[in-house]
Amino acid sequence: MSRIKFGTDGWRAVIAEEYTFDNVRRCSQGFATYLIEKGHQGKFVIIGYDKRFHSENFAKAATEVLTANGFIVYLTKDATPTPVISYSVVNNKAVGAINITASHNPPTDNGFKVRDPFGGAIPPEDLMRIEQLIPESAIEAKRIPFKDALASNKVVYFDASIEYKKHISTLVDLESIKHAGLKILVDPMWGNNSNWFTELLSGGKTEVIEIHNHRNPIFPEMSRPEPIPPNIDVGLQKTREIGADVLVITDGDGDRVGIGDENGIFLNQLQVYALLAYYMLEVKKERGPIVKTLSTTSMLNKLGKIYNVPVHETGVGFKYVAPKMIETNALIGGEESGGYAFRGNVPERDGILAGLYFLDMMVKLKKTPSELLKLLFCVVGDHFYDRIDSPFSGDRKQKEKNILNAQPELIGGLKVLSLNSSDGFKFSLEDGGWLLIRFSGTEPIIRVYCETTHADKVQMILKDGLRIAGIEK
Repeated sequence: MSRIKFGTDGWRAVIAEEYTFDNVRRCSQGFATYLIEKGHQGKFVIIGYDKRFHSENFAKAATEVLTANGFIVYLTKDATPTPVISYSVVNNKAVGAINITASHNPPTDNGFKVRDPFGGAIPPEDLMRIEQLIPESAIEAKRIPFKDALASNKVVYFDASIEYKKHISTLVDLESIKHAGLKILVDPMWGNNSNWFTELLSGGKTEVIEIHNHRNPIFPEMSRPEPIPPNIDVGLQKTREIGADVLVITDGDGDRVGIGDENGIFLNQLQVYALLAYYMLEVKKERGPIVKTLSTTSMLNKLGKIYNVPVHETGVGFKYVAPKMIETNALIGGEESGGYAFRGNVPERDGILAGLYFLDMMVKLKKTPSELLKLLFCVVGDHFYDRIDSPFSGDRKQKEKNILNAQPELIGGLKVLSLNSSDGFKFSLEDGGWLLIRFSGTEPIIRVYCETTHADKVQMILKDGLRIAGIEK
């Protein structure tokens, strides 16, 4: 059978091609063997899933393998947001979790995520060990038929939402948001966060309106459940039509968040991350390190200097962010994809908590999203960002070699100061901005990102990035 390789956040593949019941069982056996190596045999493991095609049945297949290896499985009763699954690991003192989800991938895909005892992403070296332990054939995976595992009390169905909602109420001033009189539009993108904001914020003057909030695994009106344009265009239009004060968008498994302002204009992920960091430092008056991936905003470095807190930069993915957050007791951690984690919660992306914190910032500062962005720019200066994702073919290693050897002196007319090739290729520019060229860890896609203080140079920088990457001449 084909070799299974984990990307930045687990394994994803096309359903019925590589993503099969047999391959899910192989991955599950690799994870079970890894946990046994760690001395966890016989302990609790959480298994959850999203609303994609057959996810609940793939979760049962994983359950069959874990129980056959001597573990007790806590299986979610329904499709459950990824951050809720992560919190359940800690709350139930489990040794880890399996989450059947492809997050923001196209509807053709499904995926297999694993979590550590802290509820966070597993570090790269341990992911590699899990890969090594995946058997070559599904025949080698131990298995108890699901009905037999259930009958022998090796499987416990549970509602993960109950304890998570209690936990969230200790972190966020929900009552203030409920009674603020806001009109909030929520787009859960047909995913696991459907009705969560409605349930958490009902009972006051605030009105919560949801769209795309039931199960539909083909994700109509978007190409994929990723909270960036053009997937959110319907939500942005609806914001304008109903006069909403804010649009909160979460991705398919609920761990990422996007924000649209009161005018139906998207606030990009770098702006939202900087705003959430500002909220933690200025509104909540907390202090602690900031952890950022190399693909996210330099506004965080400026906030770090202003508030005298350290800023740590990691590779892309929460498999790097989560361990650094634990090591440094970080205040906040995040990445360019719209995933943000917070101290006091698990070291994992949480689209529910991030969305609630953003709403609380609006209430506490009495400002609209566009006014919050103006306030941020008054503090750190104007910053402009964009990204292009492009399919690629040919030899990846040769393309990487060509990028490394390009050695441009100018990008977008700005002098290149340095190159960081630790995870992709990040060119630092003279204005404090940057260009990053990076290959996706889960798809045959090359990503070109940039941030600059010059609005008129964004497209020039991206065009030079595509040229350096060999996508355009």
